[in-house]
Amino acid sequence: MRSKDRISYFYDGDVGSVYFGPNHPMKPHRLCMTHHLVLSYELHQKMEVYRPHKAYPVELAQFHSADYVDFLHRITPDTQHMFSDELVKYNLGEDCPVFENLFEFCQIYAGGTIDAARRLNNQLCDIAINWAGGLHHAKKCEASGFCYINDLVLGILELLKHHARVLYIDIDVHHGDGVEEAFYFTDRVMTVSFHKYGDMFFPGTGDVKETGEREGKYYAINVPLKDGIDDTSFTRLFKSIISKVVETYVPGAIVLQCGADSLAGDRLGCFNLSIDGHAECVRFVKKFNLPLLVTGGGGYTKENVARCWTVETGVLLDTELPNEIPDNEYIKYFSPEYSLRIPNGHIENLNSKSYLGTIKMQVFENLRSIQHAPGVQMQEVPPDFYIPDFDEDEQNPDERMDQHTQDKQIQRDDEYYEGDHDNDQNMEDV
Repeated sequence: MRSKDRISYFYDGDVGSVYFGPNHPMKPHRLCMTHHLVLSYELHQKMEVYRPHKAYPVELAQFHSADYVDFLHRITPDTQHMFSDELVKYNLGEDCPVFENLFEFCQIYAGGTIDAARRLNNQLCDIAINWAGGLHHAKKCEASGFCYINDLVLGILELLKHHARVLYIDIDVHHGDGVEEAFYFTDRVMTVSFHKYGDMFFPGTGDVKETGEREGKYYAINVPLKDGIDDTSFTRLFKSIISKVVETYVPGAIVLQCGADSLAGDRLGCFNLSIDGHAECVRFVKKFNLPLLVTGGGGYTKENVARCWTVETGVLLDTELPNEIPDNEYIKYFSPEYSLRIPNGHIENLNSKSYLGTIKMQVFENLRSIQHAPGVQMQEVPPDFYIPDFDEDEQNPDERMDQHTQDKQIQRDDEYYEGDHDNDQNMEDV
């Protein structure tokens, strides 16, 4: 057992001030609510709080195609009508709208996950948290499912510079398809996704039979679930599969995506998990004492998202939180109970013991095909990414560099602030 874990936590207040649109279920505002709840429980005093750097286009292009990154960089709500073909090509539109400061939003949440991975690689912390990250549906050349840049893939690529094998675990209600697809042909990343599957549920992938191909055969694990799974069934299945995975695969680091749409009462979800059940998975993964990168993900009942990720921050800090929510800037969202715990859901559990038993057996069967950890030859570790100098000659003189752009080029480190009021003008409907 190592002594007290060193925890790095990444947050930038600007990430919560973007707005996807009036009827869109994704509310980045939930990130401000989470952060203020973390502050109100004084958890920030037990960890290092950082403002992430804003990822550069060239960093995003480590996974995404350069033309897609460039388009995200250029497109604005005012100009999108001129690019109808590109919007179709890159899957921007209803689910993935173009909104004000879209690219900066991507830079912040991706920068947080990349920074988290680098701190882990440099052994500056044991656990790194970026609740703004976890956007697991984005593909190499297109947006998908409210996700534009796949920060998880970028974080894993960073971890692979120092670790022969990385384990990715996903407890979002939706299948972690973008991450699985990115590493489908390699044994250097094992992806394990627990998700709802069937009945045309987005994204429609994630059958237990999807196991990877070529060198990646059996290194993609899918645990397809039905409506209404509860804490007991979920955590039992989670623990037995993850134990066997860690024992068989022997990863050097773990990335855990904690999508909160698997909670009871989520606007888009259909599971019955309580916050304690969800957090039990985090507690279990922490016990392996491996370098751990933790992100957010889905979650569309925002007061419950804030509750969940705050409790899980507490779990990672070995801190039990009192149930009564302390006063904070967003306290009114937690009325009338003002309590941290939420009631369990009442959706009928369609996951029979025999169904779950069959899934578990198939997963174990696939793991037996691996037998032992693959012998990955570690190549020389490439250097951390160096940020290129800006060449003033190359910058388009017609595009005056506004103050906002200049600010984005300043790398702010180690910044910490008690209160952000950048959200006051954007308190959208609950």
